[in-house]
Amino acid sequence: METGGSEVPRQRDLRMPLLAVAAWGGGLVGMTVAWSGLRLLLVLGVMLGVLLVLAASLRDRPGPGEPGEPGEPAARVGAPTRRTGGATVGCAALLLGLAVTMSAGARDLHTQQGEVAALARAGASVQARLTVLADPSLREGEFSDVVVVRALVTEVAGRGRVWRVRTPVVLLGDEEWLEVPLGATVRASGRLLAADGDVAGLLRVRGGPEVLAEPDVWWRGAAVVRAGIRTAVADRPEGQRALVPSLVVGDDAGLDPALAEDFRTTGLTHLLAVSGTNLTLMVGFLLAIARLVGVRGRGRYAVGALGIVGFVLLARTEPSVVRAATMGSVALFALTRNGTDRGLRTLGVAVVALLLADPRFAVSAGFALSVLATAGILVLAPEWSAAMSRWLPRWACDAIAVPAAAQLACTPVVAALSGEVSLVAVLANLLVAPAVAPATVLGLAGGLCAVVSPALGRLVALPAAWSVGWIIAVARWGASLRTPAIPWSSRPSGLVVLTALVVATACLAPRLLARPWLSSSVLGLVLVVVLLRPLGGAPPDGWVLAACDVGQGDALVLRAGPGSAVVVDVGPDPRPVDACLHRLGVEQVPLLVLTHFHADHVDGLAGVLSGRTVGEVDVSPLAAPASAALDVRRQLEAVGVRPVLAPHLQPRRVGEVRLQQVWPPPGQPADSVTGDGANDASVVLVAEVRGVRVLLTGDVEPTAQAGLADVVGGLQVDVLKVPHHGSRHQDEQFLTGLGAEIALVSVGADNDYGHPAPGLVRLLEMSGMQVLRTDLAGDVWVLEDGGRVSTLTRGPERR
Repeated sequence: METGGSEVPRQRDLRMPLLAVAAWGGGLVGMTVAWSGLRLLLVLGVMLGVLLVLAASLRDRPGPGEPGEPGEPAARVGAPTRRTGGATVGCAALLLGLAVTMSAGARDLHTQQGEVAALARAGASVQARLTVLADPSLREGEFSDVVVVRALVTEVAGRGRVWRVRTPVVLLGDEEWLEVPLGATVRASGRLLAADGDVAGLLRVRGGPEVLAEPDVWWRGAAVVRAGIRTAVADRPEGQRALVPSLVVGDDAGLDPALAEDFRTTGLTHLLAVSGTNLTLMVGFLLAIARLVGVRGRGRYAVGALGIVGFVLLARTEPSVVRAATMGSVALFALTRNGTDRGLRTLGVAVVALLLADPRFAVSAGFALSVLATAGILVLAPEWSAAMSRWLPRWACDAIAVPAAAQLACTPVVAALSGEVSLVAVLANLLVAPAVAPATVLGLAGGLCAVVSPALGRLVALPAAWSVGWIIAVARWGASLRTPAIPWSSRPSGLVVLTALVVATACLAPRLLARPWLSSSVLGLVLVVVLLRPLGGAPPDGWVLAACDVGQGDALVLRAGPGSAVVVDVGPDPRPVDACLHRLGVEQVPLLVLTHFHADHVDGLAGVLSGRTVGEVDVSPLAAPASAALDVRRQLEAVGVRPVLAPHLQPRRVGEVRLQQVWPPPGQPADSVTGDGANDASVVLVAEVRGVRVLLTGDVEPTAQAGLADVVGGLQVDVLKVPHHGSRHQDEQFLTGLGAEIALVSVGADNDYGHPAPGLVRLLEMSGMQVLRTDLAGDVWVLEDGGRVSTLTRGPERR
């Protein structure tokens, strides 16, 4: 019977996205399980079972025009039953997930249990033939700088045998290795050392490289173009000089860390690395040129394919680049007719293909962000743009909807990584959007021209540099706002709540955006919060320790109870520590400890005393510098408090805080006018709050740390306050032997001391610690929930 003019709503085909989710799940399992040959055989057996079930379901499916069971109508010609189709898709999803899991297991076995890994575990001396996979980079080592090169071993000789392999390693050499180009084949001798992660070992080489074969012509061509891009902007200001190559091909050498942090705060980090946007702009530009010169039909597909290959060669064939190129190709494909449905199917195919090729993508944050951003643009942006088109021009609708949809889709992952939700990301992306295309396209064009004529290259790239200047200005402006971001818990419960809010926002957004007065009201409220209201108050219930962002200095807060805390040091300025205590809701300080009398630990005293009740004040036995010690005494006596020496090794309880002063030992001089030894006379505390054990170290240096190790031999803690703001002068064995999960570094941005030392930070991270710096993270809170320790950050203050 005809249905007349009724129209059935078209449903989206979600089969490929569902298969992509299954593959992703299989990748997560494969990358988080310790594999063995037996487990791989078990997975293979399950795969064979699924294949048999799938074959049976297909065999039993009614064919065209064939009847089903007695009493059932014949199946419609050419259409599988819904039950059988669902079973087929389900079996295919399970089979695909198992295939990715097995691929991850096989890769792990090959890398971690192959010949190279066995030699590395034995610390063998070897001679290897390698292909360079990434540009060499100079890193600060424990005793001297070291060049790090990622390479693929194709032949290795050691212990009287020779193996032909294809195994990734990381090579550690001297500065001669900086000149080795990507794609070159080299021979190196050295000692293999065991390594974790996705490489089979570390090869510490002896001497310089022996180049056996130069890179292929395409690698040499890509290197020439990359050099041309740098040449084209060589005479521009530092930020533009570093950001144009980063924006075009991901070459971020020389990028200021402070500027990178501003980009992170404002949600513009994707511009600092290779992303799908880069490929979309470049290939889109090539297709436009091809159309102008008369290329049609399949010729345009050939141009697009060549553009994609050229982009990958320029940006390097690293996993992140391959992922970005794939997502950019999906975005280009979605620009065709019926783009949303075709784009979703293509996205599903791309995810499956990437995971089958490299299961490591399953645990890559960059991969998750790329997929979510692309899905958000495909699913949410068209509907949002259509809603706004009732009262805005179409170009403005698209300009707002695309970055907003991408940002919303990525919000839970960004919060999990950074511990905050940006309030200015959409606005910042909207403001920089007009500058991204000219910066990318003209930056590349300038680089190509600079290969022939540096002067012409500089002229062509000049608008790209100006565009990048605007992007930098937006990033710095957004990061300087009073509340560019709000803190958010990265614990599972917090992320579940945030994900629910994201889903609710995605569902309600079309109705909101269709009403101009309502949209304007919400936007105005967000602007008021960002510009005027200082957010970032007390962290969630369960905080036990806070490292306050007070610049180049220390201010630590231990939770003693509601509105009450033990404060250790007060920083160099009263205002930051007062603001931090206000955010924490601290009104009473039953114990204040001043570890020593250097300005960066005591000059903020007035900020703690202002409007709060302060009980006992413990100080270092060494009153140096004398002028600072005298000033502290006068301020305390003005409020009726006399400083006392911290009692050595006497266990105490202050509310919820149990603590013990373990350094300095009795006998330190009580007074000095020279200030010598003030750091080593710092009061060191072992504290415990709700089962979380903390070592607060002041500024003790290696001599005192060695003595401290004798006093607290075998001490294990959950949190370490890194001594002396992460100075390079440390007793590394003592610090790494504490077993801490979290290392807090109280340090100021752009300080003149080089704190924290990069080598120390790497050492702590290699020891399994999560290193959090107040110059980058702002206030850092340590949280306890059911015996689990986690952290939350607020974002740095701008001074």
